[in-house]
Amino acid sequence: MVSSKNLLYRSLSRFADPTVLFPAIAVLLLSVIWTATVELVKVKYADAQREAALSNRELLGTYEAQVVRALREIDQSLNLIKYWYERDGGRRTLAELKERGLLLPDLLFTVSIADRRGTVIDSTAALPRASIAEEDYFRSQRDSDAFFVGRPPRGAADETNLQFSRRLNAADGSFDGAVIVTVGAGYFVSGYETAKFGEHGVLAIVGTDGIMRVRRSGEAQFAGDAVNYGTAISNVVAVDSEATISANSWDGVKRWTSARELYGFPLAILVGLSVEEQLAGAQREARTYWWRAGAGSLLVIVLTALLGRLSWQLAQSRLREGEIKLEHAKRVEYLAYHDGLTGLPNRSMFSKLLSQSISEAHRYGRRLAVAFLDLDRFKQINDTLGHAAGDQLLQDVAKRLKFCVRESDTVARLGGDEFVVLLPELNDVKDAAVIAEKILSAIAKPFILIGHEFRVTASIGISAYPLDGLDEQTLTKNADVAMYKAKAEGKNNFQFYSESLNTNSLERLTLESSLRHALEHQEFRLRYQAKRDMHSGRITGMEALLRWEHPDLGLVAPMQFIPVAEESSLMLPIGKWVLRTACAQNVAWQKAGAPRLKIAVNLTGRQFFDEHLIDDVSAILESTGMEAHLLEFEISERLLIRDVESTLRVLSRLKSLGIGIAIDDFGTGYSSLATLQRFPLNTIKIDRSLVAGLCAGAENMEFAESVIAMGKNLSLTVVAQGVETRAQAEFLREHACDELQGFYLNRPLPPDEFAKLLLANDADADDKIESESRSA
Repeated sequence: MVSSKNLLYRSLSRFADPTVLFPAIAVLLLSVIWTATVELVKVKYADAQREAALSNRELLGTYEAQVVRALREIDQSLNLIKYWYERDGGRRTLAELKERGLLLPDLLFTVSIADRRGTVIDSTAALPRASIAEEDYFRSQRDSDAFFVGRPPRGAADETNLQFSRRLNAADGSFDGAVIVTVGAGYFVSGYETAKFGEHGVLAIVGTDGIMRVRRSGEAQFAGDAVNYGTAISNVVAVDSEATISANSWDGVKRWTSARELYGFPLAILVGLSVEEQLAGAQREARTYWWRAGAGSLLVIVLTALLGRLSWQLAQSRLREGEIKLEHAKRVEYLAYHDGLTGLPNRSMFSKLLSQSISEAHRYGRRLAVAFLDLDRFKQINDTLGHAAGDQLLQDVAKRLKFCVRESDTVARLGGDEFVVLLPELNDVKDAAVIAEKILSAIAKPFILIGHEFRVTASIGISAYPLDGLDEQTLTKNADVAMYKAKAEGKNNFQFYSESLNTNSLERLTLESSLRHALEHQEFRLRYQAKRDMHSGRITGMEALLRWEHPDLGLVAPMQFIPVAEESSLMLPIGKWVLRTACAQNVAWQKAGAPRLKIAVNLTGRQFFDEHLIDDVSAILESTGMEAHLLEFEISERLLIRDVESTLRVLSRLKSLGIGIAIDDFGTGYSSLATLQRFPLNTIKIDRSLVAGLCAGAENMEFAESVIAMGKNLSLTVVAQGVETRAQAEFLREHACDELQGFYLNRPLPPDEFAKLLLANDADADDKIESESRSA
């Protein structure tokens, strides 16, 4: 044993010899210098790349604003001349508009009017002799009335002009010519600044047909190049995506390139920054760092040879190491009982504090409360803005919570977006409501995340000692149950725990557990209810209605299990099953000889905003052979106006597939005519509560009339659902409602029975209405 210790001591003494220790230190220092230099060079390159990508994005936004402003001015001028021409039958001249100051400036723009044969009959410039009848910007207006941008010839764009046109209609609506605005292509890339873009940057406008209207790089301008639109405009949908590095197809230069489709115009803009130019500064700095690393290495070698106080330095190093270990131990102990993100006590610390508070409350006969808090729709913010913004939100919420409570109270974070507040020493449990109201008010105030203002809400559940539990686990569980009750009540509120909540919670868990196996066990059924023409009585379509036949509970109403499926993410697979089954059934009916009618399928909020919705719908249509124009999606009016911009994007993509869009439960969401006009809708379905109230008084009738009138003003098909009596049907017929649906004519039927109804849908529909109404 003694010899082993002596051997260890001799080894350590040999290592302390300056001839061994100094070279070892020199090697270590040289490794640090060169490792740090390599990492620093990497950081500089990364910073340069990040700045280039950010600059590219800022330039894209600036260029988009400039181009959109110019296009809107051009389109506004086209529409003004179109309105002027069509209102007065072409008797007015451009000179009159110019005198009124309503035309674009002659210095940059030329405005012309061509008759139906393509002959320019009026212009702010000299009239051309040649006809424009064969030009694409004139021919495109014969069959459509849309803003069109002509294709320029391929080549240098210095003398190239771009033509923008709109259709002119005669009094009977027939084609009567076109109005054209001509402007130099260089006008749209005049904002190219070499100081910002360099000599090899790029500004370009690309048509959705893949033809570049104009492109500028340095001082050179080009037009008419053909590109792959899907590749060149790779991030049109992801508006906030970062610029990507790619070798541009037109000149092979590697650039940070980003693009954005211009809403309302058949164009996209493209901005690119040369990788070589943007990284030139980082390369110069890298050369400086390599030179400095070499000089530093030489200095280390010289200084290492002169070290004479190694033992003192070694002692100081050991002392510092001991201090670091002590700080680390303290940090580990702190993190064991605190949340690393917010600095609040974590679950372990809260459990100890609550147990201690329960013991004190029992000893001194006091009361306490536990408030369980969960942020509403936090996952949406986390997924949309990123985890960095989500972490910032959690930190800000933690600060507001601490500001809302007393010094004796404790705020803890249990994990995710769940917080809990311990409220000891309460005179009355109702005092917890005051603090809950204060918390809700504080959280409802706007948060600033990534430079923008956002609002969130919270749901709070409260349990009290000793009324709702005598131990830490029971109190926390019951507060959690009450919190879910607050979410079920519409969120942004608080609820106190009660025994009935616990019962409802157990029922919900049982229902959710069964729901997870319902698809696997084939317990879902579809029933089909006919929609009939209001006047002829013929079946014009049908709606697929979901039913759940539970083996033990029997028939479970949709209003019971749909909300559970929505909150537990089960609605997505269930919704795809409904869509696939309904489409396959409609195709089967058609093959059996039934008429080709539209089938309507309901979409819930979770389905509508699912990022895979469009792909799933396309795949189902293809696999079932269902024609897209025979499918109609029904969405609620409240869902329609929840997030107008996001809703508009989804509806536009569905509409592009040929699918019809119907508003369900119309008349309960208070959407305005101006809002509805923005959406590509086909049908509105009057809410059954409005139909049921038709015989309840004049006020209900007037409201129903206004809803029908709104649908007519939008040129939409108006369907009344929930029609159960002859009086309701007669009222709706008298007020020009298009179609009806309800028990008055047909109840929801299984597929085989509904097939018979479809095959019997003949010309004697009026007699059928009468007989079916009597049987109903």
